[in-house]
Amino acid sequence: MPSKKTLFLLVALALAGGYSHAQVRKSVKSAKFKVPQVSRSKMRIMCPIFETSAYPYQGIGIKMGDPFALTYKFYPNKNWSFTADAGKAASGLYNKYYRNLYNTYLPDTLGDDKRITYLAHKATTDWFFQAKFLYQWNLDKVSEGLQFYTGLGWQWRSTTIEYDYLYEDGLIVNVESRFDKFRRSRFTYGPVAVIGFEYSYFTLPVSAFIEIEWFTDTLLDPGYQRFQGGVGLRYVF
Repeated sequence: MPSKKTLFLLVALALAGGYSHAQVRKSVKSAKFKVPQVSRSKMRIMCPIFETSAYPYQGIGIKMGDPFALTYKFYPNKNWSFTADAGKAASGLYNKYYRNLYNTYLPDTLGDDKRITYLAHKATTDWFFQAKFLYQWNLDKVSEGLQFYTGLGWQWRSTTIEYDYLYEDGLIVNVESRFDKFRRSRFTYGPVAVIGFEYSYFTLPVSAFIEIEWFTDTLLDPGYQRFQGGVGLRYVF
């Protein structure tokens, strides 16, 4: 037969268990309510843009890359769109090209005792403007809110380059030398082709995009080609 101490210990444990159960038990009122179950697809609200019945749309934003620009896009319908970008080219990516242009600005002939030596250069201005017509496809089967687009357009560029040079006049003896600089302004244009992706599955009326462009000069340096591109965001309204 269990001792009094053992019986006392069993009764204390039973009382403690009942008290603990009472602490976590729901009230009568709370037991009537259930925690709502929300599917993952409904936990996110798709931005109410690019609905077929609500065209046309407009978008304005910023693009980072080459070039860095303000960007505007007009969506007359779900397949066609028009963009206009204006901003500044990434001059650092064109250093080698601008360096090579220095030789084209030298005089055709110099005396045997005269020398002009390149020292450095910088693009003091490097602006651009471009307009493009795009055709886009809906890629909802790949990812909700995703579009692929491609198109053609035209790009205008205005650049001012400042060159530093050393001018030397004379032979080995009695050489006259001086540091100097000159500027050259360039305005050119050419066609541009583009491919990109646009994504708009957000809780705000914005779209994100990434694109690659191909530009070729048809005025000052026919045949010169350059890949450009960047990423950006537009507020859509």
